[in-house]
Amino acid sequence: MSNRNWFYASEGQQKGPLPEVQLRDLIARGTIRHDTLVWTEGMSGWQKAAEIPGLIPGAAPPPAFPQAGGPPVVASGGYSGGPLSIDFGIWEFTWRSIVFAIASAFVIPLPWMLVWYLKWLIPCVRVPGRPNLSFEGTAMAVVPWFFGAVVLFIAVRLLDIRVLDILIFLAEIALYWLFFKWVIANIASNGQLLGLSFVGTPWALIGWALLATISFITIIGWAWVYAAATRWFCRNIEGTRHEVIFNGSGLEFLWRVIVAAIGAAFIIPIPWVYRWIWRWLASQTVLVERGSQPGV
Repeated sequence: MSNRNWFYASEGQQKGPLPEVQLRDLIARGTIRHDTLVWTEGMSGWQKAAEIPGLIPGAAPPPAFPQAGGPPVVASGGYSGGPLSIDFGIWEFTWRSIVFAIASAFVIPLPWMLVWYLKWLIPCVRVPGRPNLSFEGTAMAVVPWFFGAVVLFIAVRLLDIRVLDILIFLAEIALYWLFFKWVIANIASNGQLLGLSFVGTPWALIGWALLATISFITIIGWAWVYAAATRWFCRNIEGTRHEVIFNGSGLEFLWRVIVAAIGAAFIIPIPWVYRWIWRWLASQTVLVERGSQPGV
């Protein structure tokens, strides 16, 4: 019995990850059928369960073999891509996060600490078909607009004119927008930039920020706004033949954040809670061929 974790498609939603023993139990109960799309790490793309040798009892279609000199054959009804995943050591996350927080409190080192942290975090992400991810950005690329925003913040606070707070809000949105574009553009695989770009507009980001602020009036509505905003962010990543789809729902966002907040209140569980949230976010982020979204 394999120790792999599996994902499957059901009623237009991605389900999983779940261990193979549970997957086989769902097969025995008929929840997963011959034509159900499944995926696990190491596969080149989603395939029907019946096309995976040994997965469905009695099903023995020819397996898909890689073509010589080309990418693996994608079985009929499947598509290349799959969900992302992320993993990192608890101790490594803890000491790096503490160093990052302490250094960033002095403001000036923040661009350098941000690059240092991303160069550790990005390689922890696993993307189907994109091995050995890395981050190639440099601190000097962000220094001008970062310190420009710092000067603006100080100037507004010294003037102490409340109406100028709108400038702070706009500067924060501009920083987030530039940050997204900078990070996405500097993701590489095997040392080669992937040529990705973030094409979402700053005006749309302002709209999402305002909507998120207003949604807090409803107590729980922010979770649905955050889920929708994450889907918008993923859809606006371009430069690849795949579309980036986020399948997480507002309800899933809500209960996970509540559990995370309770766990974080005890301080010690924070690293485990952080990793748990990141693993869920990654598992809900899926690559699909552009123009063909089979509901996963």
